Amino acid sequence: MMKTIALAALSLLLASCTQEAPKRVHKTLRFSAIPDQNTTELETRYKPVADYLADKLGVKVEYVPVTQYSASVQQFKNGEIQLAWFGGWTHVQARIGAPGAQALVMGAEDPKFHSYFIAHKDSGIEKSDKFPMAMKGKKFSFGSQSSTSGRLFPTKFIMDATHTTPDKFFGAVMFSGSHDQTLQYVNSKTADCGVLNYQVYDDRIAKGKYDPETIKVVWVTPNYPDYNFTAHPDLDKDFGEGFTARLKQVLLDMPPEMTRRFGRSKFIETKNADFDIVEKIAREVGLLSN
Repeated sequence: MMKTIALAALSLLLASCTQEAPKRVHKTLRFSAIPDQNTTELETRYKPVADYLADKLGVKVEYVPVTQYSASVQQFKNGEIQLAWFGGWTHVQARIGAPGAQALVMGAEDPKFHSYFIAHKDSGIEKSDKFPMAMKGKKFSFGSQSSTSGRLFPTKFIMDATHTTPDKFFGAVMFSGSHDQTLQYVNSKTADCGVLNYQVYDDRIAKGKYDPETIKVVWVTPNYPDYNFTAHPDLDKDFGEGFTARLKQVLLDMPPEMTRRFGRSKFIETKNADFDIVEKIAREVGLLSN
């Protein structure tokens, strides 16, 4: 009888221990990134990040490729993506669409980001310390319509320098869809000049994909805040209280081999207020209604 009672007690103890042991969450954390570069390259680059986050957080993590900036924002608003590597402008759109969304971390390079205005060597546009007015009447390419570095802040700088809008200053205005494509547009003379993320230009030149004597940097913009990881407001509800804080710490602790996949030396803390200037500029240039 005593043996039976002892075995029963042991069974209850083991069951209790099993119940208290941490369990892997079976929901999937889906993360994405704006398609500011070649989408195939981005998928190869970011899938290992999903594996890293899954290991550190103890949840399933899936990288979700998107082909348009607007799609990444819309999927975030819908809760189909719960974590996104956004530019400053897409972050603002996302937090307006999903109240309570939080900017968690940004790259150490992101508080002082900038753009390059570039021109083909045959355009007659030369490098300048000030905005190059020789671009007037030329065929010009932005990147994506929702790009911070390839559209939003460049629009502000163009309007401040020319006292008019881009469509009135340039002979023609086009949107390439990505920084890579802007380079291609200028290289092929589809556009005489354009603007893009400085990191993409530097990377493609360093890799020998383009000739800096053919596609010249003609102006470097002032600095502005840009990319960040933005968390959906439902993360704690979906994955448990404190999950968003844990996620933020995991991102801050990312080793260099992971942060380099984002073109960053490391991640640092940030908050929504750091991107209020982005929202302000979007309203000033008429890209966001008051």
